[in-house]
Amino acid sequence: MKLPQGPGWYRYNGDGYGEHEDGSPFDGTGIGGPWPLLSGERAHYELAAGRRQMAEELLRMMERCTEDSRLIPEQVWDGADIPDRELFTGKPSGSACPLVWAHSEYIKLRRSLRDDRIFDQPLQTVQRYVFEQQKSVFFGWRFNNKCRSMPRGKQLRLALIAPATVHWSIDGWQTSHDTDTRDTGLGVHAADVPADKLAGGREILFTFYWHRSQNWEGTNFSVVVEDD
Repeated sequence: MKLPQGPGWYRYNGDGYGEHEDGSPFDGTGIGGPWPLLSGERAHYELAAGRRQMAEELLRMMERCTEDSRLIPEQVWDGADIPDRELFTGKPSGSACPLVWAHSEYIKLRRSLRDDRIFDQPLQTVQRYVFEQQKSVFFGWRFNNKCRSMPRGKQLRLALIAPATVHWSIDGWQTSHDTDTRDTGLGVHAADVPADKLAGGREILFTFYWHRSQNWEGTNFSVVVEDD
């Protein structure tokens, strides 16, 4: 979203947390506006990509979204000015102000620009994925993200919130296998299906037997291995 103050970003499409289109207050429904803190997050991306000038401009965008108090709001108004409702384009809406998260992002961006690097970027992650260029050998499936396909050359990792036995097949149930989940210690129970050697177009079928309730899921799920 292009605002007079600079580029702004929404949380996601169809965000209903914010004022209504006519500027009336949020009443459980509404239309979400741009969040200045997301400009700060984008600025960190720009800095990491070597575009320091753009990162500096996004810092100024966050500053321009404030009023005389210099407090950074949660959201800014992205419509035409509505003076009767004290709503002005690119300025604080009726959302939280200040938003501590936004101020934290601003301070972090200030520090990163001073250091000319993302100061809180985990060094181990950079070493593993940038310098060593290691790639994940797993592709995840969850109940809140039921992927229907997966890349070739990866194992299918099923992540559940309760212990279960995974009943699975790679030949249309002509044969089947059972794999118990393991407790990761993070509130997630995981099991891996060895799909890394499967050719494109092969289908993995699976369902679950839940240990605590001692019942079957009652639904088969399917993930197809993609062609290269």
